[in-house]
Amino acid sequence: MNTSHSFDGQFEFKGRAKTWSLIMILVGVVGLLAGFLTGNGERTFADLLLNGYYISCVCICGIFFCAVQYVAQAGWSTAVLRVPQAFAKVLPYAGLILLAIIVAGLFLTHQGPNEEGKITELPYLYKLWALKGVTLKGNENYDAIITAKSGYLNKTFFLTRLVIYLGSYALIGRMLVKYSQNEDELGGMFNYNKSFKMSVLFLLIFGFTVPLFAFDTIMSLEAHWFSTMFGWYNFAALWVSGLSVITLSLILLRKAGYMQWVTDDHLHNLGQLMFGFSVFWTYLWFAQFLLTWYANIPEEAAYFYRRWEPQFKPWFWLNIVINFLAPLLTLMSRDSKRKVAVLQVACVILICGHWLDYWQMIMPGTIGVSGGTEWYNILSPIDIAVFVGFAGLFVLMFGTALSRFKSLIPKKHPLLEESLHHHI
Repeated sequence: MNTSHSFDGQFEFKGRAKTWSLIMILVGVVGLLAGFLTGNGERTFADLLLNGYYISCVCICGIFFCAVQYVAQAGWSTAVLRVPQAFAKVLPYAGLILLAIIVAGLFLTHQGPNEEGKITELPYLYKLWALKGVTLKGNENYDAIITAKSGYLNKTFFLTRLVIYLGSYALIGRMLVKYSQNEDELGGMFNYNKSFKMSVLFLLIFGFTVPLFAFDTIMSLEAHWFSTMFGWYNFAALWVSGLSVITLSLILLRKAGYMQWVTDDHLHNLGQLMFGFSVFWTYLWFAQFLLTWYANIPEEAAYFYRRWEPQFKPWFWLNIVINFLAPLLTLMSRDSKRKVAVLQVACVILICGHWLDYWQMIMPGTIGVSGGTEWYNILSPIDIAVFVGFAGLFVLMFGTALSRFKSLIPKKHPLLEESLHHHI
């Protein structure tokens, strides 16, 4: 096999890719302005949270991918590591954007109905537990359930936790990138061994905190409800959507003439991971739904009851069709995972499908059925425009981060030759 590639070329982020990313950002800005100026502030904040959370999860997945490869001492993935490493470089900015959205949503208020239907001053996000007076007995907003959870669900502790989660992920991601770049300069095993140890630390922290990250950011939007499976369900969505973005990025970079050492065998491996963890996501989706339906405990069933409103029910079922049946039918066979066109379509389907999955998690508990009278108009053009804008923002940040690597491959990684000769 010919492996005589030049590893010294840098990625240049310019031309159509950069132009289109800026156009997409402009579409998102127009969508945000339309949302706020037409009195849809609550929906617009929900869209900001949805997309800020999504791109943060994709970036976290990049660090998780790198950490898993180092701890497993996997050789096949060495050739593709620069893409998830670029995601790691984007996380500090994505995390700051998410934190800014959450802080604004907590402290900016508007007039709206509380749980009892009374018009009061509501925060744009987390209106169940961040509502003024919700823990004061005798106040019209008093809620005994939220009061019992107020030791955990209060603004100071809530924001502190989010800073710790995102800060620790970003710091370790930065260290992994730094060690990889140092390895390119110095060679040897010193930086590889440091990457291994840092990856072990990341997986330990990540394993304990990723469910809490999902509980805080998404589940607490409906703070009367709880599910111990929700954190792992979100992890599965994070992993599948992140793998899809990694794979799509590699396909597009290869088409643009970069990373020609990435073969169909590498893409096959990524396709296997996408397929396998789509099934894992489905298992968690079904288990959470089935156990809640079977037990029929009111404080648990309320979550799915909202999603069975006529406006949301078709989207609820479309979610499982897109994120399970689509990868099942397109990626099950060996040949399909080795056809770049098929794999590219599967990536796009899963990226959009898990956006819909997050939309299903967020919208019923924020805007409720007020967003539209029919299922086909509950999904607003504002939702789509903001998604396009954040996609453009991610492309801009990712392309810029990738262009700052001196080489698009860890050229002195000890397992590089194994990756270049990878064949399955």
